[in-house]
Amino acid sequence: MGVEGGMKCVKFLLFFFNFIFWLCGLALIVVGVLVQVALHKTFMIRDATASGAPIVLIGIGVVIFFIAFFGCCGAWKENYCMVTTFAILLSLIIIVEIAAAIAGYVFRNKLSTVVQDSLTDMISNYNNSTDEFKDSVDKLQRDLKCCGVNSSSDWRNFRPDRTSVPDSCCVNVTANCGIGTMTDAAKVHQEGCHDALEAVLKKNIQWVIVAALVIAFLQIMGIVFACMLMRGIRSGYEVM
Repeated sequence: MGVEGGMKCVKFLLFFFNFIFWLCGLALIVVGVLVQVALHKTFMIRDATASGAPIVLIGIGVVIFFIAFFGCCGAWKENYCMVTTFAILLSLIIIVEIAAAIAGYVFRNKLSTVVQDSLTDMISNYNNSTDEFKDSVDKLQRDLKCCGVNSSSDWRNFRPDRTSVPDSCCVNVTANCGIGTMTDAAKVHQEGCHDALEAVLKKNIQWVIVAALVIAFLQIMGIVFACMLMRGIRSGYEVM
């Protein structure tokens, strides 16, 4: 005997919310991958703690992806055991998300130090690195319109003359435009990349926090609907 009346509506609402969860899980996987790539390739952040948040996001996304499918089946079949398991797993996911939020908050507080160390390492290794690494550094400076860590003078060891910078530091990038122009504000960006990169990363973290809050709200609603459906299914069993 299936649920009737208002419980039938709850059943379809739970099914709908699980479809939303499925999409959220997919979105978390995509966001986690993009953040991980941005931190370690585009921005070359090598601090291991920086990987914590995106890896947790990817893990949560994968789990939500499968739990949502499990919840859809339980709601559609009105299976008390499956719906109960779904509610428990979703509660555990919320706990993990809280842990991830704490990790993200801790990383946010040390973001400035991580960026400083990573950019310093980037400049130190530039001359002895692969072409791919150099291209990534040059792209970063061109896109953010910056030069060095805190100023263009951070590139003083770039060439023996100690007055040259990579061409990517130039206001108008052309071949050899950085030779002997380190302190020429008309030709080379004088601002370092630290503040610009930190601002970009903080903006990305804010979007992740917003997404996490929206998903957490949907998850809480899902747990409420699951509990209501569980009660409806159990009442149906008692009537039988």
